[in-house]
Amino acid sequence: MASKFRVPIPPSLNIRAANIRTSTRPPFLQVAKTATAMIISWGLAALLFPGELPVFATIAALLVVQPSVNQSVGRAIERSLGVILGVIIAYVVGLVFGANTWIVLLAIVASLIISWALKLTPGTANQIPISVMLVLSLGATNPEYALARIVETIIGAAIGVIVNIAIVPPVLTGPARTAVLDLGREIAATLDRLAVALTSRPSPGERDALLIEARLLRPMEKKAEAALTAADESLTLNPRQSRHRVVLEHDQQLFARLRPLITRSLGMTRAFHDHYDDSLADEPTIAAIADELERSAHDLRLLSRDPDAPVAEPGTETAGIPVLTAPLVISTPNPRHWVLIGSLMEDLRRIHAEITGDDDAA
Repeated sequence: MASKFRVPIPPSLNIRAANIRTSTRPPFLQVAKTATAMIISWGLAALLFPGELPVFATIAALLVVQPSVNQSVGRAIERSLGVILGVIIAYVVGLVFGANTWIVLLAIVASLIISWALKLTPGTANQIPISVMLVLSLGATNPEYALARIVETIIGAAIGVIVNIAIVPPVLTGPARTAVLDLGREIAATLDRLAVALTSRPSPGERDALLIEARLLRPMEKKAEAALTAADESLTLNPRQSRHRVVLEHDQQLFARLRPLITRSLGMTRAFHDHYDDSLADEPTIAAIADELERSAHDLRLLSRDPDAPVAEPGTETAGIPVLTAPLVISTPNPRHWVLIGSLMEDLRRIHAEITGDDDAA
């Protein structure tokens, strides 16, 4: 008879496939470069140190090949420094105490404490105990062996950096440009949605949705900022950086102009959401404000076009010259609406100045 009782499994212990897999995989070129660096490191180290498995060189090459040349150089330094310190600790411990099981364990713990005391980076701190364990477990504590492991590691790290530079060094300006242009277009869409809402008497649910969509600009801002940081890092120490640096600088400047517009768009949407009433659409100035918002969205799309894309033909949505007019001059509004209209006008004035590049007006 089957048991009727089941032991409940806490949700925290429910291991799903999502916890061990990612939604995306690195480019196959990255895998190929890593494999190439490992093979070259193994072969060269085997020639220089015959009779010994070139484990240190191969592991160094494996860890050093990173998504950017700058990261590879940093990892090579961390790896080499960690191995040097680890081999020195292992050599001293083995020379003084031997290499039995307990000594190996104590040496590993001691290396962790030393790494913590020296405030080493995680890459270096993790490498030291690994090197201690490998050297002591192999039972070789003579100076020649210790020096050979250091040289072997430096060889593997150097090959990893060289391979990453020589075989299509990665450039991440494309994703950065996409993220920045998407952000600009979404800000324009936010202004368009607000323009429609100003003249259409939206329901409470529609006003909530308007504010929620506007708040999504913040995650897009963070995504664009992270993409620009990754692109800048990918060009550091990259031999291909000269022809891509201009592209990145353009996108960085555009992003700097877009960031204040996020704050303005969110502020206008929030003010409309919090101070709305159905008589707002009857204000004479509201239609003009909505029209200016649409003009701002139009010019922001012009600003957020890909410079390398073909110029749009006249008659398309974002064709032609910028259409922003001078800031509006309004008459005194209804006392119930003067706070909202004043807030919208001030933010609209600043949006106008930031899109046109008029720093004095902003």
